[in-house]
Amino acid sequence: MFVKQLSLENYRNIERLQLQTDAPVNIIIGPNAQGKTNILESIFVLALTKSHRTNKDKEIISWDAESTRIIGEIEKKYGTNMLDLQINARGKTAKINGLEQRKLSGFIGSLNVVMFAPEDLEIVKGSPGVRRRFMDMELGQVHPSYLHHLLQYQKIVVQKNAAIKKMNIHNDAHQVMMDVWNEQLVEHGVRIMKNRQSFINKLQKWAAQIHSGITNGKETIRIEYRPSFECEEFQDETVLINQFMIKLSQVREQEQRRGICLVGPHRDDLGFYINEKEVLAYGSQGQQRTTALSLKLAELELMREEVGEYPVLLLDDVLSELDQFRQTQLIETFQDKVQTFITTTGIESINASKVNRAKLFHIQDGQVRAQ
Repeated sequence: MFVKQLSLENYRNIERLQLQTDAPVNIIIGPNAQGKTNILESIFVLALTKSHRTNKDKEIISWDAESTRIIGEIEKKYGTNMLDLQINARGKTAKINGLEQRKLSGFIGSLNVVMFAPEDLEIVKGSPGVRRRFMDMELGQVHPSYLHHLLQYQKIVVQKNAAIKKMNIHNDAHQVMMDVWNEQLVEHGVRIMKNRQSFINKLQKWAAQIHSGITNGKETIRIEYRPSFECEEFQDETVLINQFMIKLSQVREQEQRRGICLVGPHRDDLGFYINEKEVLAYGSQGQQRTTALSLKLAELELMREEVGEYPVLLLDDVLSELDQFRQTQLIETFQDKVQTFITTTGIESINASKVNRAKLFHIQDGQVRAQ
């Protein structure tokens, strides 16, 4: 999978930009706050129709413009597609080869990406929300139905939380309404949980191989999916539904006291173990970074397994955060098989001797020139 051309209009500080990006490795060089990350973010937005940096679409539109537009020519195994995404205050319009898609789910998946940014080093030691986002980014690209269930679930959580705050626990009508919210939570929540468990099982397979290679067989990695309540059986959906409903009934009074929904995928987490010791509690900084690197490299392989070809890899100022050994491991992994976009403040921060056939771009005040 290759991004052959990228065109931007009114994207953050970039008024207009057209790049030939058909090299295996595209390195974007420039000082901070000049627009390097904006270019990588735009590719991410073209893939998922939303940013990894903000939930507010208006923030990616230039301050004096009404809309932004991202166009990408994407070469895939079975042909080339022209993707066109326009975003304004009224919403989003997505086209594939000039044909408008009725639903964004029909557009997402036309381009697959894996983003690795400095904040991704927080996957291991950051909040559970960072780890849930990590799962959602991957699953949303390869399983459009997952996005549907996730969006519906998130809406129901918001609605249920609002209802809890107004509820009189002794009012029968309110209790009936709470039963309705819980049934809808379970309907979509079980789908999310089953997808997440399947994803972690597959990711574990690839991460184990990669981590062993990076550490020369000295370390083994284990990834544990931690749902918000104890589940005995993921394969049997009926059992999982019953367990979910029982747990919701058990926490009903507690939810009433606290005014929030306490059980469900919005409170899931992941655990990471090196040689069966939890990395968050006992891992060194080097082990935490190696774990994050193993996860991202495993994402590449898992996505290839799911869609039949490698995604595009976006490395946003992350190489400078890795030592020479981990840089080399990362570069040798994507070299000659994954199209990669790299941002950096200076080429000296990259072990350039390891990068073949790279195309260099310099950016200043949102203006880009190829070297």
